[in-house]
Amino acid sequence: MNQEIKNKIIKICEEKIAKKGENVWLSFYAFFENKNINPELLMEVAKWWIEEKKLDHFEKAYKIKKLINNI
Repeated sequence: MNQEIKNKIIKICEEKIAKKGENVWLSFYAFFENKNINPELLMEVAKWWIEEKKLDHFEKAYKIKKLINNI
């Protein structure tokens, strides 16, 4: 994943945690617009999420942030 999407994921995780607390859950769709603007990037993140990390559809934001910080 490129640094731009990593930064976006971390930012969104931090915003959601700040608003809803440590127990907030997110799907990888939370990091993309409702339009299919960049399907290659969407698929890259989906592959990382589903195939590489074997995450469920929804995961806790703090877990996602931790995983992204360790890339």
